[in-house]
Amino acid sequence: MKKLMLIIVFACFCMVSTTPLGAEDFLGAPVMREGQEIAKTGARLELKTTLSHDQVVLFYREALKGFKDIKFREWKDATYIEDDGNLEWHSITISKGDEKGTDVTIVKDNWTWIIGTLILRYIGVFVVLMILFLSMSVSGRIISAIVRKMEAEKAGT
Repeated sequence: MKKLMLIIVFACFCMVSTTPLGAEDFLGAPVMREGQEIAKTGARLELKTTLSHDQVVLFYREALKGFKDIKFREWKDATYIEDDGNLEWHSITISKGDEKGTDVTIVKDNWTWIIGTLILRYIGVFVVLMILFLSMSVSGRIISAIVRKMEAEKAGT
């Protein structure tokens, strides 16, 4: 009797502790159960699903509805979902596949992307400052030349 009770308690615990409705995740990003895993590493998951592109996008819009830093970008050949917050995953790419199905790729957030973005912004600031400096120098020389020419005309008359 004690073993039966333990089995029932264990079964109840297993049902309660699993994710609701069988939803799975990879790095905290939801994963469709209908997808067939093509490749999986610690930083990347690639799936192939028989659902249409619009059905997959609808699933991710519903699954990520509660997150505030999620951006959906519609491209010609894919939908790109990006996390601008501090989640463990960086992006979900939903390719507009053929009639055979849709490809879904989930990529982990990595320091290479973060540092690369910061370096580009850092360089961008100095490029903008350099353009401003050069344009102000050129305009200063042009204005100085015009002022000298006007003073020479005044002195000559």
